[in-house]
Amino acid sequence: MRWALVKVSLAVTTMVVLAFAVPLGLVIREMARDRAFSNAERQAAAVAPALSITTDRDQLERVVASAGSGSGMAVHIPASGKTAAVDLGRRRAADGDIATVRRLGRASTTEVPGGSTLLQPVALSTGEIAVVEVYVPDSEVTNGLATAWAVLAGVGIALIVGSVAVADRLGVRMVRPAQRLVEGAHELGEGKLGARVPEEGPTELRLAAVAFNAMADQVVQLLANERELAADLSHRLRTPLTVLRLNAASLGDGPAAEQTRAAVAQLEGEVDTIIRTAREAKPQTVAAGPGAGCDAAEVVRERMAFWSALAEDEGRKVRVAGVDRPVRIPVARAELAAALDALLGNVFRHTPEGTAFAVDVHNGEDAVIVLVSDAGPGIADPEAAMARGHGSGSAGSTGLGLDIVRRLAESTGGDVRIGSSVLGGTEVRLWIQLDGRAPVRRGHRGAVRRRRPGRLVSTFNRSRSLP
Repeated sequence: MRWALVKVSLAVTTMVVLAFAVPLGLVIREMARDRAFSNAERQAAAVAPALSITTDRDQLERVVASAGSGSGMAVHIPASGKTAAVDLGRRRAADGDIATVRRLGRASTTEVPGGSTLLQPVALSTGEIAVVEVYVPDSEVTNGLATAWAVLAGVGIALIVGSVAVADRLGVRMVRPAQRLVEGAHELGEGKLGARVPEEGPTELRLAAVAFNAMADQVVQLLANERELAADLSHRLRTPLTVLRLNAASLGDGPAAEQTRAAVAQLEGEVDTIIRTAREAKPQTVAAGPGAGCDAAEVVRERMAFWSALAEDEGRKVRVAGVDRPVRIPVARAELAAALDALLGNVFRHTPEGTAFAVDVHNGEDAVIVLVSDAGPGIADPEAAMARGHGSGSAGSTGLGLDIVRRLAESTGGDVRIGSSVLGGTEVRLWIQLDGRAPVRRGHRGAVRRRRPGRLVSTFNRSRSLP
């Protein structure tokens, strides 16, 4: 592209220079010719006054010599009566040309060997017509012409060289950003996700670089979201794995029981490996589409029916409140079920058998709050537990469960809080906004405080102890 631009510039500039230089050179040649013949006319005009006064040979020779033309001037006086014809100087023009000028009475130029002659008619006092002949050599006609043409050629070459240099610089300015864009595309295609292109150069290439960088960022984000989705889906496997582990524990002794427990442990280890491999991915906001949503009370009843069977096997007391009436929320059913399974799975996984827990649903005018509380040992560092990939610090904890819950809440404009439960353990408060505001990204440092409706907050302290 660069050399193509240089070639085009060279061709165009050469055509422009030739289009101006050739006519200008011809004009200069004509000007030099006009200048030479103008000098000849002045020399002839200097002799004319003397011819009109006298035809004496000696006097005319002195006049011709004073004109400064040397041997380039000749005077031809015709015979008149008893006076013979007089010819001063060297004759170069033919007799026929002189006779024609004398008969017509007009100046004329004639080509002669080595140059041209100017034939100027002059009227004598006797009524006859004399002819002044001025020789103009070719060297005088072309005097200074070579220098002028050399100057024109130098200017033309300078213009061509300058245009080529400018075109080369413009080509570099255009080609380098294009090359960087190509290199960046190759690097991105080879899997180098950090490849970016400097946003410089002409406007079009700069916009292309901006679009490329935005596309690269989007690719990185999409890949991160895929890894995050893999981690989240893997984390959802913890729920059936917990059931398998609990059931395997009740099988007693024997080779089959040991093999089952070993297989469950191995499967849990594989799930943990998948989660930790993808835990560096950036969080992905879970957004419900228009018209999407579910009945939170129905989902809570369904999931509690599942977990209550396990709670009965482990001797845990369970309480559910606030699910006697429909509670519509702008969250997909599968997402809310995954969040509840993550919270309840944490209760079973990180509290001793026999630990009581409760699930409360509070429906307000602009928000719904789901509280999951237990009577376990609690969480020493709630802020660290909210950090994705960190967890509570215990074995098998990745922190992705709470991150699933947090992202679900933030997709509605809500948040998640970890605090102390009235049962003596941990309380996780899931705030789901109902007014459809855009998701608020807050990173992994926990939720930002916001104003809560007084009527809804006042219900937190009601009937949260187990019967």
